[in-house]
Amino acid sequence: MIRALIIVDVQPTFCEGGELPILGGDRCADDIAYFLKKNRDRYRLLITTQDWHIDPGAHFSATPDYVDTWPPHAQAGTVNARIHPALQGFAYDAAIRKGHYGAAYSGFEGMNDEGVSLNALLTGAGVTHVDIVGLAQSHCICETACDAVKYGFSVRVFSDLTVPVTPELGEKASRVMCERGVALVRSCDARW
Repeated sequence: MIRALIIVDVQPTFCEGGELPILGGDRCADDIAYFLKKNRDRYRLLITTQDWHIDPGAHFSATPDYVDTWPPHAQAGTVNARIHPALQGFAYDAAIRKGHYGAAYSGFEGMNDEGVSLNALLTGAGVTHVDIVGLAQSHCICETACDAVKYGFSVRVFSDLTVPVTPELGEKASRVMCERGVALVRSCDARW
């Protein structure tokens, strides 16, 4: 059993004070940092994903509907598109950036600076099990977790290390993930 931890889109743009803030985003970042200090050695790979929008077209809107269109956020090269300060002190094996020229909710839609996809990185390292944490549970966590299952990984989402955009959207995403075979567990209850 070879594990990877994927930290999805924990960026200031999605935290309090950011362009598209999620209530509890900063605390989620702090909780993930604490988890990493205790559990880094359990993972073969530690991978981050980031929204990294260069020109995402209709994904951005001056009058967003918050379903298909959003206010400008995670603009490539800005401070708020970087990894959250609470998570900057760790040694990551890869950084996956997604959404350069369009919407991209799943980490599996992105690639690292060398053009290698998330799936290729995981399979190349022999990873069989993936744990996922980050922002937002109702969107990019759900999409990344469901894609991980699709690619054949055993997938857990640590429910205490993510937050949804709204509780209602979080409940919907939880149902979708469970239906697709994603295990939703608290990190303190994880079996290794």
